[in-house]
Amino acid sequence: MKFIHFLLLFCSIQFSFAQNKYILALSKSDHQMVVLDYDNLSIIKKIPVGDDPHELIVSEDGEKAYVANTSNGAAHEINVIDLKNLVPKQNIDIRPLYGAHGLALNDNKLWFTAQGSKSVGRYDVSSEKLEWSIGTGQNVTHLLFVTSDSEHFYTTNIESGTVSIFDHVLLQPTVPPTGVLPPNAKPRLDWIQTLIPAGKGVEGFDVTPNGKELWAVRPDGHIIIIDPEKKIIKQDLDTKVLGLHRLKFSFDGKTVYAVSVKTGDLLFIDFKSRKELKRINAGQGAGLLVDHESNRLFVSCTPNNYISVVDLATQEVIKKLEIGGRPDGMAISK
Repeated sequence: MKFIHFLLLFCSIQFSFAQNKYILALSKSDHQMVVLDYDNLSIIKKIPVGDDPHELIVSEDGEKAYVANTSNGAAHEINVIDLKNLVPKQNIDIRPLYGAHGLALNDNKLWFTAQGSKSVGRYDVSSEKLEWSIGTGQNVTHLLFVTSDSEHFYTTNIESGTVSIFDHVLLQPTVPPTGVLPPNAKPRLDWIQTLIPAGKGVEGFDVTPNGKELWAVRPDGHIIIIDPEKKIIKQDLDTKVLGLHRLKFSFDGKTVYAVSVKTGDLLFIDFKSRKELKRINAGQGAGLLVDHESNRLFVSCTPNNYISVVDLATQEVIKKLEIGGRPDGMAISK
């Protein structure tokens, strides 16, 4: 009877893990992914990850988390965490690529930047294979956004000062010097890269919910607004806030959040007018996570060793979370 009770208790614990919603956050110094209760933000568990965890993403079914390790472009593993049981799984070896950082998930494909290889890679989660990669030719290819149809993706390239726009297009056969196409010549699908000169240091960025604009920040305080379809810079906003590092849109796209890792300023910008609505000091922010369901914004303040929680209704900091040294990437489990 005692054994049955123990078994039922064990199963209920496992079931509760599977059913709960979490806030997930990385501690770079402690090499851990910290699992927090979604509602009260208490720490539930700390799970070991790689030596230099930066970015974090949750699978579409909510069963796994993926953690990119960078190590200045030298690391070659992405950690996999089982979110049902809150335990680490076998790592993904991304070699011959190195330095995973930015992450995106679409249709069971895990996309990642490999900044040590000046590339973007794609890992098939189902077959567990690195199935494709492409070079950017740019220095420190860092953050990544993939459109929902996987036909376009964008990266920021910090040291080259560019934004890469990749489009999957149908190309006609190239006519050889003879002027006659070979009999087997056919159109082919290929990726075409367009480089937008956005200024050295360009890093954090986000894309509007309708996909029409890409906003990227530079450490000199400028926000560069790009039209990804026309491949032009539409506007250059000078906030005069040094150290701008990350930027996110609200769920409805009406408000833009931009944070400085130098001054700790968090800017609230009206999307339509491009005007600053409010500015608070939330801490030296290296990462942003928008939780539209609970109307919260999480700011990972790496130099300050805490995560600020901002109530988006009042636009004020309501809590500071100490999860471990140098917090960085964050995500919400599903």
